[in-house]
Amino acid sequence: MNIAELGVFLRTRRARITPAEVGLPAGPRRRVPGLRRDEVAHLAGASVDYYVELERGRGAQPSPQMLAALARALRLDADERDYLFHLAGRPAPTSGGVTEHVPPAMLALLDRLDTTPAQIITDLHETVVQNPLAVALLGPRSAATGPAASFVYRWFTDPGSRSIYPPEDHPHHSKVLVADLRAAVARRHHDKRATDMVTRLRRGSPEFAALWDTGDVAVRRGERKRIVHPTLGVLDVNCQNLLSEDGRQRLLFFTAPAGSPAVEQLRLLAVIGVQDLAGRPPVSADT
Repeated sequence: MNIAELGVFLRTRRARITPAEVGLPAGPRRRVPGLRRDEVAHLAGASVDYYVELERGRGAQPSPQMLAALARALRLDADERDYLFHLAGRPAPTSGGVTEHVPPAMLALLDRLDTTPAQIITDLHETVVQNPLAVALLGPRSAATGPAASFVYRWFTDPGSRSIYPPEDHPHHSKVLVADLRAAVARRHHDKRATDMVTRLRRGSPEFAALWDTGDVAVRRGERKRIVHPTLGVLDVNCQNLLSEDGRQRLLFFTAPAGSPAVEQLRLLAVIGVQDLAGRPPVSADT
C-alpha cells in the first residue's frame, strides 16, 4: 500500500471535479478548485475526518467498498479506479457487486435526477448507488455481501424483503425477477457468481426452482409498479430502466403517471425525505 501517493492522487482527482458535475451547488464563496473535502466525504458516504486523513496519507487501509465509493464520488474512469485500488494495496475488482465500476456518464445522469427517485443497479440486482429520493422511497441499500447483496436472492430467501410490494403483486414480481435473472446469467456465462446464485436459489427456494424450470427469459426494461411506503401508503408509479451498453448495469428511475395520486405522493416524498425511515429495514428494492 502506498498511502502517501494515495492521498496525492485523491487530491488531484478532487481538484478537477466541479460541483455541477456531481449535482452540487457551486455556492458564492469557494476557496478551492474542484470539490471540497467535506463534499467528497459526503458523496462517498465517509466521515470528513476519515477522508481528510486519507488525503494526508494517513489512516488505515481503505476497504474495497470505500474505494469503490470514492471512485464514484470522484467520477474516476475504469483505469483510474484500478489505479486507486492499486495504491491502496487492493486487487482491482472484477465485474459485479457494490465495487462495480459505474461509467461517469451514467453517474452524471443520476446526479441530474434530483427530483426523481433513481438508483443504479447491476443486472444481478445489486444496488450500487442511490440518490436521496430513492433511499426515501425504497429504503437504504442493503449492507449484505455475497449472494445476499442481490435483491433477487433476498426476494426468494428473506420474506421481509417482499414488504416493499403489496402481497397480491408478489407472484408477478417473482416471475419477472426470474426471467430477468435468466437473461443476466446467460450474459455472464463465465461468471461463477451468477451461476452459484442460481444453484443456491434452486436448492433453497422451491418457488424459484419452479419458475426457473419454465425457461422463461425477458430483460426487464420498465413497467408499472406499486410500492409500499411506511408513511405515504401505496405509490403507483412507472419504473423505467436505462441499460448500460453491455447490459450489466441499469439506471432505474421512478415517475408518477400524469394526473395520478402518485404525483402528490412523490412531491410529499421530497419533503419527508428519510426522516421516517428510522427503524425501517434496509430493503432497497431494485424495482
